Amino acid sequence: MRPVAVSRLERVSRAVVRGARRVPGVRAFLLNPVVALLGHWFATLCALLWAVPLSLGRVRRRGKLIVAERMPRFAFGRGGTTIGGVFLTHGSPSAAVLEHEKVHRDQWRRYGLAFAVLYAAAGPNPFTNRFEIEAGLAKGNYRRPWNV
Repeated sequence: MRPVAVSRLERVSRAVVRGARRVPGVRAFLLNPVVALLGHWFATLCALLWAVPLSLGRVRRRGKLIVAERMPRFAFGRGGTTIGGVFLTHGSPSAAVLEHEKVHRDQWRRYGLAFAVLYAAAGPNPFTNRFEIEAGLAKGNYRRPWNV
């Protein structure tokens, strides 16, 4: 596998994570369940404010996940993106993809707004990104070879 170029976002995210580790109490504060849950709800609200006008009203609850279908492709990354408790996508997701995205929803609940930085620091390659691995690569339709 060829080495992957590290993006500016990834470098900055890694620097933020390293810096936060050095400051006493930051990790405990950000990962406090109450703070993380508030971050999750804030991210969910922001995602809904983004999704409702762009999805032409096709936003519905599927279990514990809110799915915004028929989003324009510029409005999310890859095949879809979960922000807080909202999955933004263009098509109609399969049951396996929804299971994968529910894990990301749980990650948002566990880490709050810190999840965005932690995810970016983990890198764009799903085969080395611990959050994608935890969510299940096969369920998320990730197949080798992965070219970034």
